[in-house]
Amino acid sequence: MLTPADDRLAAMLPAGVLRDPAPHYTEEPRGRYHGRAGLVAAPRDTEECAAIIRACAAARVAVVPRGGGTGLVGGQVMTDGAAPLILSLERMSAIRDIFPEEGVMIAESGVTLQAARQAAAGVGRQFPLSLASQGSAQIGGVLSTNAGGVNVLRYGNARALCLGVEAVLPDGAVMHDLKRLRKDNTGYDLRDLLIGAEGTLGIITAASLVLAPVPAETGVAILVVDSPAAALSLLSLAQARMAGGVTAFELISGQSLHFLDAAFPDMRQPFAERPDWLVLVEVGLPAGLSADAALEGLFTAGAAAGLVHDGVIAQSGQQGADLWALREHIPLANRHIGAIASHDISLPLSQVSRFIDDAGAWLAGQGDMRVNCFGHLGDGNLHYNLFPAEGRSRDDYEPLRRALSRGIHEMVVARGGSFSAEHGVGRLKAADLARWGDPARLAAMRAIKGALDPLGIMNPGAVLA
Repeated sequence: MLTPADDRLAAMLPAGVLRDPAPHYTEEPRGRYHGRAGLVAAPRDTEECAAIIRACAAARVAVVPRGGGTGLVGGQVMTDGAAPLILSLERMSAIRDIFPEEGVMIAESGVTLQAARQAAAGVGRQFPLSLASQGSAQIGGVLSTNAGGVNVLRYGNARALCLGVEAVLPDGAVMHDLKRLRKDNTGYDLRDLLIGAEGTLGIITAASLVLAPVPAETGVAILVVDSPAAALSLLSLAQARMAGGVTAFELISGQSLHFLDAAFPDMRQPFAERPDWLVLVEVGLPAGLSADAALEGLFTAGAAAGLVHDGVIAQSGQQGADLWALREHIPLANRHIGAIASHDISLPLSQVSRFIDDAGAWLAGQGDMRVNCFGHLGDGNLHYNLFPAEGRSRDDYEPLRRALSRGIHEMVVARGGSFSAEHGVGRLKAADLARWGDPARLAAMRAIKGALDPLGIMNPGAVLA
């Protein structure tokens, strides 16, 4: 049994770590969960973090780690049980070191993703992980959820961009593993175990991050395609023509464009008549190669193959930013409309088009609603979101919401996909993991959890229900 975080625990903590339990510490962006907090602690360094964890272990108090609070699956809030201690990493926000020639940055967990990207740019490198929430999302949270974003196609998820971690384990011991090595075959990779664990196995306090060279030539284009199947064929063509040079390949539906019209009527769109499907392509090439010429060649080859029917190639950095603004404003437009249910899914690329067709047909039989399908087509990650029909409220669909999501997830899993592509499991999808997870894998996860966190104090209820 866990005990509440109260004055007895407060007396065991290092001086100066407690913070006012302001409402934002127990909130999450979608408002689906209403968290609780007995105490809020914000350590200034790793030793203070370790002391806090040791105190919580001794008092048997739950610890809920919190980064920027941008997660969308409820992993950063605890809704029931004894009031926990919220552990905020916001004060651990130092860039400890940068090694430009090695392509490595050592950053503490409270560093925002935007600050990490700016620090990399300051030494002529890039930290290529890019999220819409990068101004608030913190490195610790990004790693704990193995976040993805728009550049996974080229650079991989957060896990692929981390060489080592420093972490406080559930007994308060500090694991010093801030390696800068690309090769290290010395046993179990505890770094990879902590990345994606959502704070259930320990607290990442710092990380060695991979920095990449900045491409000499970049280009952005938005191209009209007939269907997701045509978009996938165009992706294959782009990769064949620019081996390794495609940085992002985003699918955008016509429904996205109509939602942008409703939410941002002053936003300029590149096509007067809204197409049914678009792809946004970004390429980054070495010196001596023209990104514009590469995109023009892709447009010509795509048109010859019947895959592309219209398009715009950005003629300046500002035009490229304007095209990306369309994609980046889609989640904001969705929020303006108000979703019935949102799904962060991934599929094998060969299954994407069939899933979109089959799911659309199934939903048509469930009721009158709109579907906004968009996302990172290059890595098979779709955001498949359901919205009320025009003139109706999402409250009208509340009795159907759970059944609709379950039906979507069943179709995804049946096609070898995942019901959580980049947002994690948190509390929102813990029951889904229990339902569809492989039994042997789940048993191994529970065994690891039991071994590292026998008291069950680390973010209880997240990931493993």
